[in-house]
Amino acid sequence: MIDNIISSAVVIGAGIFGVSTGVQLARRGIRVTILNDGPPANGASGRSLSWLNSARMRSEPYHRLRMAGIDRYRTLFAQNPASNWLRFDGGLTWDADGADNEIDVAYRHEVSLGYDAQWLSAKEVVRVTPGVDARAITQQGAIFNAGEGWVDLPALISALAEEFLTLGGVLLTDRGPARTVIEGGRAIGAETSTGDRFQAEAVMLATGPAVPKMAAENGLIIGDGTPVSLLVQTEPFDHPLRAVLNTPRVAVRPAPGGRFSIDADWAANEGVKARADGGYDIEVTVVDALLAEASKVLEGNPKLKASFVGVGGKPIPGDGEPVIGAVKPSPVTTSPSATARRPLASSSGNCWRTR
Repeated sequence: MIDNIISSAVVIGAGIFGVSTGVQLARRGIRVTILNDGPPANGASGRSLSWLNSARMRSEPYHRLRMAGIDRYRTLFAQNPASNWLRFDGGLTWDADGADNEIDVAYRHEVSLGYDAQWLSAKEVVRVTPGVDARAITQQGAIFNAGEGWVDLPALISALAEEFLTLGGVLLTDRGPARTVIEGGRAIGAETSTGDRFQAEAVMLATGPAVPKMAAENGLIIGDGTPVSLLVQTEPFDHPLRAVLNTPRVAVRPAPGGRFSIDADWAANEGVKARADGGYDIEVTVVDALLAEASKVLEGNPKLKASFVGVGGKPIPGDGEPVIGAVKPSPVTTSPSATARRPLASSSGNCWRTR
């Protein structure tokens, strides 16, 4: 047990990073206030595919971080085995046919790490994980990772927020943008756009794609590789698919209530245009094309209809590897020792505390 080095904190942002961190701090008896510009999960957490995996190739430190997050999710699942917002029914991935197909390399890499992986032919996929149209799988086959899963972040955030409030935490929503307040060379709290000020010994930025800009206002430069993301959720329908699919043209995962969440980088690149006012225009024909791609990989090729379309920045640092932790010492900030471990998701965020 690590002793607390602070007694109060302000968290800016009520997505999965902000709310889960707030809960962990509140469990340790720290006074926490969470500030959000809108309702909880109104940012990147509300439009995340949230596939729980550490598949394919990535750096060893990032792999360990992802595996730690998955471990905490499995603990949460053991405590909520009947939940419809957190499941571990596996993940299936395959590549396009051609010279760039890396299924062989990816499989051998995963096995070398002890990551549970099966290299399957199209015929074997039907037996192992139902609900997939085997005709869509390329001749090189697919990798099935039985230990992977998915989480519906808005539902999880709602559950965590309820616990947070029960523990005495303060959650203030629809307050507009907030900023870190620094006086005398130290962070003393946060202030909303309406002028409300909240003092604390530590300030955490958990604002997803807005973190680099907010950090820069205080002299900290964070490389920003944030792309625009597009998530489409279908209307409910009955289908046997339980695993998450990561395919050459579309990613598909089950969602609560018989829905499916769908995304693809090409759809965001082709179908989303940023406006000068900070909003986005969405091309309806691209959304329809994305739904058609999802239908092709599902057994029976069902006709899919969209019930929700979410668009916005996907928070990714400049080096492509999200991390969690305190800022390095600078003229206006100082780096705290860890006060609590955040068990539920990997993201990017920063924390200031008074000197």
